[in-house]
Amino acid sequence: MFSEMKKEFQIHVETMIEEQNHLFVTSADPDKLWELYLESFLPEHNQIFREKREHDCSGCKSFIRKFGNVVAISAGKIISIWDFETSQPEYNPSIKAMADYIHQSEVVDVFLADDQNQGHDKDREKLGKEIITWEHFYFKLPKRFILSKDKTVLNKKRAEYRDTRNVFLRSLNEITVAAVDTVLELIDQKSLYRGEEWKGILQKFQTLQEEFVEVNLFGEEINTLDNWAWTVSILAGPVIGKIRNHSIGVLLQDISKEVDLNIALRKYEKIVAPTNYKRPKAIFTKKMIQQAQEKVVSLGFENSLGRRHAIIEDITVNNILFANKDSIQRMANNLDVFNDLTQTVSDKLPNLEHIESVDSDTFINDVLPNLTEVTILMENRLEPNLVSLIAPADKNAPTMFKWANPFSWAYNGNIADSMKQRVAKAGGNINGDLRFSIMWNENGDNNNDFDAHAKEPNGNHIYFPTKGEKHISSGMLDVDIMNPFSIHQVPDGGAAVENIVWTDKNKMPNGKYSLYIHNYSHNGGRSGFSAEIEFDGVIHQFNYDKELRQDEEIPVAEVFFENGKFKINPILPSTTTSKTFWNVSTQKFHPISTVMFSPNYWDNQNGIGHRHVFFMINNCLNDSKPNGFFNEFLPETLLEHKRVFEALGSKMRVPEATNQLSGIGFSTTKRNYVILKVMGNFDRAIKVNF
Repeated sequence: MFSEMKKEFQIHVETMIEEQNHLFVTSADPDKLWELYLESFLPEHNQIFREKREHDCSGCKSFIRKFGNVVAISAGKIISIWDFETSQPEYNPSIKAMADYIHQSEVVDVFLADDQNQGHDKDREKLGKEIITWEHFYFKLPKRFILSKDKTVLNKKRAEYRDTRNVFLRSLNEITVAAVDTVLELIDQKSLYRGEEWKGILQKFQTLQEEFVEVNLFGEEINTLDNWAWTVSILAGPVIGKIRNHSIGVLLQDISKEVDLNIALRKYEKIVAPTNYKRPKAIFTKKMIQQAQEKVVSLGFENSLGRRHAIIEDITVNNILFANKDSIQRMANNLDVFNDLTQTVSDKLPNLEHIESVDSDTFINDVLPNLTEVTILMENRLEPNLVSLIAPADKNAPTMFKWANPFSWAYNGNIADSMKQRVAKAGGNINGDLRFSIMWNENGDNNNDFDAHAKEPNGNHIYFPTKGEKHISSGMLDVDIMNPFSIHQVPDGGAAVENIVWTDKNKMPNGKYSLYIHNYSHNGGRSGFSAEIEFDGVIHQFNYDKELRQDEEIPVAEVFFENGKFKINPILPSTTTSKTFWNVSTQKFHPISTVMFSPNYWDNQNGIGHRHVFFMINNCLNDSKPNGFFNEFLPETLLEHKRVFEALGSKMRVPEATNQLSGIGFSTTKRNYVILKVMGNFDRAIKVNF
């Protein structure tokens, strides 16, 4: 009789979970369930056998207490493992009592198992010569429900699911449909920094908002909305489920609370945008445009708005710190020979170990005046320092800037966050002698906890337990991200990084450095990672596009260090990043045509704002159509219309040109350096520090 009921029970559970990828646990008390099962039999069906009642079985008790309150959710309603009727009538009262009790409870957790076997199938007992088989409640789960045998991992995952579900409901209750519409409109207008990354996510969230309203209005049972939230939050994933906790969620909540849109945007940009970010499309009204236009006309700046790339003929000799002979000739005689300049590129890099180092003032005042030729080492790290000098399209137009000339400048503003930039943004050191960095979750879909590991030749192990500890070798793990979806660890909701850096090769032991990645906690992420190893100014890149299993280790490379020199043995396929930016290839020296201060320090001005030093490179061609100007260049008389001028600066973009002054720029207020080869009284390589 029990065996027949057991088969029907197993068929029911198989049917119940057939379309399910997740099961859930209710608040039903396991001890109460067992009591209902035992006490609901009619007395004649549960008589004393030996010392206990017939159905008072320790195996069945363990099963019911562990698995009895597991349910599936379908269309917002729970399905209990007891929602069936057996052909064995004596069991129906107990099964119904447990089912009724389950349906009076609420879902409180996701069911995660450490073993396929739920319960103990059967026991055998020998009585004399007879062998008796005792059947128990038992079910074998499909493998998709088994996460790990580590209880710590299981508890952590349950907590993540609970947290995602709770935040998901808060997001739906606190973020209005109108707020999502507004942010999507800003994204379409290109007015939101990195807004495109959120567009698809917001559209999915918007669909869930519509479902939420429908379920809230028409859900028949009291727990329908909560049950819906459990299933949908898991399918949506933690990025959508925890959207209020991300940077975009801050903006959505502020708009939902009817905070002034520009204030809300500034708050958002403060979280996610770099310090020099200028919103490409300002928020303004037609009336604001009309008022700004009237101001431009009244000040005579109509012809000052058009901008173009500056050329060497625009510049007077007194505003040049250095010029090669071709540039001097053009400034003096206005000869159009710029495009005939030949670019001499040296593939041979000097030994940088004992290179002379000078500060920027010493270089400008004492070294530069005695030089006849200067070449610059274009390194990958200098991509953000690419700069163009901008002139008015109308040479006779008055200046509309704070300084007395109509020239401006624009740094490279179209760079996506590189791994190196992400590491620096997370507080990592990117300027060591040897750097090992990893990055994952670039698409917002991988919440795994990947760890960077380094084993040194002496056996020393650098990884997360030693974060922030500087080892004898000068090696240190300085960035360790455990939860890529955490707004506290990754405020902009982007890629996660980790970083190990050695800052002093004189302290590094000779031998092999093994660099690898370990998946410490598999939290549902299916994508892989990318990695960088940098030494001697060269970056070696690695990509691994497969899913990492729990506790899987992936070797990246071995770096051999001997007598102050590095050599790499890639284990994963790698590329050495010799790139081309603005027609200038990296890891090579390029001739400099001119060296100058930024226009705000021309004509012997004391200077307004920060001073920059520009190294203009032969045949460096900005192909990004930079902004014509930025608001920080404008005088107070125009800043009352700053939102409109912000839009104008973006609209009046500089057209591409084959004749232009572009190169590498450095602010004298920010720490940086550049490697130069200089020729004059004697030839040498030097490092100029800013």
